Amino acid sequence: MVTVADCLRQHAAGYLDRFRDRVPLGHRKVISAITRCRTGQLGGTVYQCDGCGRQHWVGRSCGNRHCPTCQHDKTAAWLEKQTKRLLPVDHFLVTFTVPWELRSLLRAHQRTGYDALFHAGSQTIRDLAANPRYLGTGRIGFFGVLHTWGRDPTVYHPHVHFVVPAGGVSENGRQWLATPQGFLFPHAVVCQLYKARFADALREAGLYDQVPAEVWQAQWVVQLTPVGNGQAVLKYLAPYVYRVAISDNRIESCTEKEVTFRYTPSGQKQSLTRTVTGEQFVRGFLQHVLPRSFQKIRYYGWMGANSRMVLDDVRWLVWLYLGWTYWLASGHVVPDKKPSRPPVCCAACGSPMRITLFVVVSHNGLWSHSVPYLDSG
Repeated sequence: MVTVADCLRQHAAGYLDRFRDRVPLGHRKVISAITRCRTGQLGGTVYQCDGCGRQHWVGRSCGNRHCPTCQHDKTAAWLEKQTKRLLPVDHFLVTFTVPWELRSLLRAHQRTGYDALFHAGSQTIRDLAANPRYLGTGRIGFFGVLHTWGRDPTVYHPHVHFVVPAGGVSENGRQWLATPQGFLFPHAVVCQLYKARFADALREAGLYDQVPAEVWQAQWVVQLTPVGNGQAVLKYLAPYVYRVAISDNRIESCTEKEVTFRYTPSGQKQSLTRTVTGEQFVRGFLQHVLPRSFQKIRYYGWMGANSRMVLDDVRWLVWLYLGWTYWLASGHVVPDKKPSRPPVCCAACGSPMRITLFVVVSHNGLWSHSVPYLDSG
């Protein structure tokens, strides 16, 4: 199977040679990590099979958050954690995006632009929730996930998905307040307020004057989608949380000049193939690399770690509001037992294997060192 790493090994060198100092250091580090992932250049682990006695060498993973092969376990863990935190109430998926005229500005100022997206979207939700005409309380909890690509990974399309429970806690902290069935906020009001909040964020960042005047006259797009108990939307978002723009299983072929991949256009079920030059593929991949230490998942209100209101207290208020029969029938009760990871098995005989040796390699590959594995159990 052809992988993203294979494509980068084939075409990244030419891309770096052409653009040289114009390629950010962060992009260079991502390319270096992914192209060396599980090749042995980063070190590795030696496994001993308990059945046939064979030894197996496994190259060390790079662990980079933009690497397609290193994020599966993190995705599963995040999905399990967030599923346990869901409340047994209706939820909404609120998606904030920007007009296409602003995409180049955000691409040139990613950290500032993405912060503006998060700030404007979250502030819009909080302002409307606090409005007495709607929910009437500022004590709400939700989270947002940044997404920078669409169906075609070579297209730059920054937007943020917020998962918002349809309700909040009263200001005195004693009651759960629910929104009307199937309603969160008026769509037109959300769009108008979000545009104003985004303009404020750009003014504060000193980027407002770089936006064409007609952008502020256009209709901005915000989607408010009811998603039931929220479990389905978590499964939808989970791959985007720790996945990169294009996964290995979508690569069809990679030649000396071109890369062919599959994608599914919006609103369609049948996948199409697209062929781009190697340079286009590398550029399309790197435009989704996030700034260093940038938080692409952000929690607000009582979903945040620093909230004074504990999530268990919110659950208790929801329990009082809904009644215990609804709680048990809602399907939100999940087991507390953490599933154990399956053992690493021998490819030859299928027997479990155990680690016998770690091989550590310096970051520049100048030296290596083998460390025996001592099982403390």
